[in-house]
Amino acid sequence: MWKGKYALKKIAIAGTGYVGLVTGVCLADIGHDVICVDRDHHKVSTLNNGYPPIYEPGLNELMLKNMEEGRLRFTTSPSIGFEDAEVIMITVGTPPNEKGTLDLQYIEQISKEIGRSIKRNNVIVVTKSTVPVGTNAKVKNWIQSEIQTSLKFKIVANPEFISQGSAIYDTFHGDRIIIGSDSQEALNLLEELYQPFGIPIFKTDMNSAELIKVASNSFLALKISYVNALASICEEMGGNIEDVSFGMGMDSRIGSSFLKAGVGFGGSCLPKDTHALVQMGNDAGEAFNLIEEVIEVNKRQELKLVEKALNRFQRLHGKKVALLGLSFKPNTDDIREAVSIKLARHLVHEGATVIAYDPVSIPNAKKVLGELISYAETVEQALMNADLTFIVTEWDEIKNVPLNLFHELMKEPVIFDGRNCFRLEDIKKYPVEYYSIGRPNVVGETITVRR
Repeated sequence: MWKGKYALKKIAIAGTGYVGLVTGVCLADIGHDVICVDRDHHKVSTLNNGYPPIYEPGLNELMLKNMEEGRLRFTTSPSIGFEDAEVIMITVGTPPNEKGTLDLQYIEQISKEIGRSIKRNNVIVVTKSTVPVGTNAKVKNWIQSEIQTSLKFKIVANPEFISQGSAIYDTFHGDRIIIGSDSQEALNLLEELYQPFGIPIFKTDMNSAELIKVASNSFLALKISYVNALASICEEMGGNIEDVSFGMGMDSRIGSSFLKAGVGFGGSCLPKDTHALVQMGNDAGEAFNLIEEVIEVNKRQELKLVEKALNRFQRLHGKKVALLGLSFKPNTDDIREAVSIKLARHLVHEGATVIAYDPVSIPNAKKVLGELISYAETVEQALMNADLTFIVTEWDEIKNVPLNLFHELMKEPVIFDGRNCFRLEDIKKYPVEYYSIGRPNVVGETITVRR
């Protein structure tokens, strides 16, 4: 906990998803008095019993520590959560609708609930949810519409930049904190609140703060789609995308981050934010064709492994496929927009039988895929008698699978690696067929097929 001298705040967090729970836990850890509010009684009961409903490295331990020390608690009651708070942070979901625009119904609901519940004057209401430009003005109006007294409040846009799987680390070691408001007093208070993190703070207006989040994630998505498009060129021209991206990344103007070829991006942020930026461009009368193409490249990339498998086998009907990895990235159980879900459905459509393994996200996958596929308790169980293997998520456990297991356990050791988990030099030591993204194929001289 932070030992310096500064004013501790009473903070309410509206929503206990990834952003809300991680934010609440970390703010409590630097000394603030935090109460998290969520309407889901089962979730709040689970939290009060010391069990986070999401998988995030380090979260459980930090949550328990701050609960035991009395700085963190959970409630289903907005009136209890909001009535005495000095700062209220909105972290509820803004899921995309069918047109790709962000659904603000939960933002509206919680804003009106805040208006009905606050009892303190000059409360700072902070929007951390990803929202379109201009949303904070709506939040202000929604809150004002429900306030029954002359209480004053201020609005701050404060987008989050944490990454699932490293959210705790990102909160304490982020590159920057963005806060936007038309109130200098509110900006100063938020700056003081975040002071213990020791992270650079950039203060701006609300519209710019809202746009920074969407623009940042869309740019990262652009880098991913760019390197994946390059990977396809490498496959046709005989290059190696790992060498190409490494050489590019040596240029300090480009950098190496987000230049790793694979089967595309998923999760709750990049797909949503790219669509949101396109919609913002359309609303502004400026078609954002560049980001539209980023989205299209990603869609094509998602089925790249199926395309490679069909080129190899011609048809997948009756084939047993081991699917390694279900979460959209390692160190999370989140399967939102996960490539694995789309691959599993497509493989079943092609007539294949799919057995999947993931260290933590099988329960969430079952909620979506149900009995469409089967699930393994170990990597070895998934590989047993498989005709081919798809590697979809680069968990350390999967990257460290002994390569001899593919040959020893599979009926036919044919591997389609969507995350380039293994070095080509290592693969060449084993009698397997290996197809990755943007790199030369490796075909062993002797392939023993188990019957």
